[in-house]
Amino acid sequence: MVVSVLEEMRIRSLGVIEDAVVELSPGFTAVTGETGAGKTMVVTSLGLLLGGRADPALVRIGAKAAVVEGRITIGPGDRASVRAEEAGAELDDGALLISRTVSAEGRSRAHVGGRGVPVGLLAELADDLVAVHGQTDQQGLLRPARQREALDRYAGDAVAVPLDKYGSAYRRLREVATELEELTTRARERAQEADLLRFGIEEIAAAEPYAGEDTELAAEAARLGHAEALASAATLAHAALAGNPEDPEGVEAGTLVAGAQRALDTVSAHDPELATLAARLGEIGILLGDVAGELAGYADNLDADPLRLAAVEERRAVLAHLTRKYGTDIDGVLAWAEQSAARLGELEGDDDRIAELTVERDALRAELGALAQGLTDARGEAADRFAAAVTAELAELAMPHARVGVAIRQTESADAESGIEVGGRPVAFGPTGADEVELQLAPHPGAPARPIAKGASGGELSRVMLAVEVVFAGSDPVPTYLFDEVDAGVGGKAAVEVGRRLARLARTAQVIVVTHLPQVAAFADRQLLVEKTNDGSVTRSGVTVLDGEERVKELSRMLAGLEDSELGRAHAEELLAAAKASR
Repeated sequence: MVVSVLEEMRIRSLGVIEDAVVELSPGFTAVTGETGAGKTMVVTSLGLLLGGRADPALVRIGAKAAVVEGRITIGPGDRASVRAEEAGAELDDGALLISRTVSAEGRSRAHVGGRGVPVGLLAELADDLVAVHGQTDQQGLLRPARQREALDRYAGDAVAVPLDKYGSAYRRLREVATELEELTTRARERAQEADLLRFGIEEIAAAEPYAGEDTELAAEAARLGHAEALASAATLAHAALAGNPEDPEGVEAGTLVAGAQRALDTVSAHDPELATLAARLGEIGILLGDVAGELAGYADNLDADPLRLAAVEERRAVLAHLTRKYGTDIDGVLAWAEQSAARLGELEGDDDRIAELTVERDALRAELGALAQGLTDARGEAADRFAAAVTAELAELAMPHARVGVAIRQTESADAESGIEVGGRPVAFGPTGADEVELQLAPHPGAPARPIAKGASGGELSRVMLAVEVVFAGSDPVPTYLFDEVDAGVGGKAAVEVGRRLARLARTAQVIVVTHLPQVAAFADRQLLVEKTNDGSVTRSGVTVLDGEERVKELSRMLAGLEDSELGRAHAEELLAAAKASR
């Protein structure tokens, strides 16, 4: 049962297509038409819906923008459905509406479920919805990296689980190697930094400053430097408060306040408010006495000591030297010393860190070697099954004597430091292991197995690609497959077998094929004809579903080049009947 199906596309102002609706079948849909009629635009449209590159040259001349809209039914809980809803999209009666607009100026916009989204989201959804294959995709299969990806995809969890563990270990090894390189290449810089820090810490320790010392010494220096003036001021203030023995006629503040209090005391009994004021004068008198006593003590204890002043200034010079180099004040100097001690500990611990990282690096390399061997073993087992399955499919595609193999090999590294040990020898490795995967084809008995890039013709490569997808459909199915003339270079019986395999693939997935072969089109559940109008454009009525006589007429054209040829019509009817009988 097909869960996700591309129901239809509407294409406007794209290439030769002015306005057309492409109605698709849940099974096998074949898109046919004359060369240049616009069949390729159907593939291009789907590519845009899947996040493909937006080329402003695709916009129809005279139009402001090209617009492609698609309607895809998606099963609840599908990854594509979940991802779309996370982006704010809403399903329309179980269907996801996708649109892509490309302006003539090159701007591109995408909408999913009524919500504007980044174009990258379309590509994410495409990974779970559609597999597109055309001539360029076949060329992609020739790349070793794509072949390894194909094998890993086929192997499933047998490779995916150890590959995930390998990837984690590989990333950690890169981190360790990077840190090791930094520590070793910057050894001289770190040694210089450590020497500077050590000198500063020792210089501060030798001075033995304490928090706030510079502030205290500044205050003491100011007091010692102005001792005579401070003593004179204190003496004068004391005389003003308590009297001067050398001036018996003088009036001091304490005597005046005491007289004021006595004057109030004589009448304060008659008014509480005045009694309160008298009491306050008493308090002032006591306070004046206390201050006078402290001033006397201050003046007696103040000593202009030149030796102490010299010692203070010398100590301040030492502290000033520290603040010029390590902080704005002594508290800042002490903070610098504390931070520097921590940094020095780090620098002095680098040798220990290097040793730790070296041990971890060696352990990770050994772990990667074991994991890489496990990946090689898992890929080898999957390769045997994969090769056998694809070979069996090729036998059904009129290549009964062809044999597909999967070669798995490693490249020996120049030295043990640049590789990991797999199978008792150092080999090069990367983020996906140490294996190089290569699909090989022996097209007939006696022919050596060669890389498919060299051992397969264009038609053979098309069938190999189809065989690979049929095998994938059984292990990791994709809801929709789009084949753009992958039957190129194929004809005769091989073309019939291609059509038959596509029909079988359509039993479990939606298959859309752009083809010029009647043998392939005859197997389709639905055939769409793309044709231009007299003015050279494809309008809404230019993409039609063919039924009955119309389909026979189109197949006759594809077979003989003549729509009304009786022989061609008979051949077309026979081809349709044979395709229906052999499904």
